Amino acid sequence: MSVKLALLALLETEPMYGYQLRTEFEARTGSTWPLNVGQVYTTLTRLERDGLVEPAPGAEGAEADGQSQQRYRLTDRGREEVAAWFTTPVARTQPARDELAIKIALAVTVPGVDVGALLQRQRTASMTALQDYTRLKRRAGDTDGDLAWSLVLDSLVFAAEAEIRWLDHCETRVRRAARERGERGDSAAATTPQPATQPVEQPTEQEAGR
Repeated sequence: MSVKLALLALLETEPMYGYQLRTEFEARTGSTWPLNVGQVYTTLTRLERDGLVEPAPGAEGAEADGQSQQRYRLTDRGREEVAAWFTTPVARTQPARDELAIKIALAVTVPGVDVGALLQRQRTASMTALQDYTRLKRRAGDTDGDLAWSLVLDSLVFAAEAEIRWLDHCETRVRRAARERGERGDSAAATTPQPATQPVEQPTEQEAGR
């Protein structure tokens, strides 16, 4: 998630202090991705360096943290950056690293890992998250701010549902692979030549008559 572009988009509405930007971002996304205020200040410094924001004249004042801070506004270049962001699709050619996908991919190759138990535990956690998101969704109102938060929740709900379906798929694949390995093992055992048994030597007629 690009903090830089999110802050620029918020400044499209009006000049803001760093603390205001953090508050607005978290309000519109339901604190789904909390921002550290220090991260906001650092990003604003970089944006000013790159000519995307500038200090708003006569707007210096004290923020909630008691420190004197500068309010910022967009430059023309900053507005162009925001417009380009909103009109350009998010690229999927470089997918974000998914910890769960990496974890499962490694689990099926590392000896001694109970992949079935891992999948079951993750499925339970994903179901709990889905239930929490659904409860929050029912509380969302109809204001613009609630609409923004509701859309974020929709994204989280759909992602959790897709994750659960994918975990079910993983479990099916893992079981099938284990079954096929077992069948190959049985087949190999069945085709392995067994040592021939020594024939029992039958007594001759003379020996039998003794």
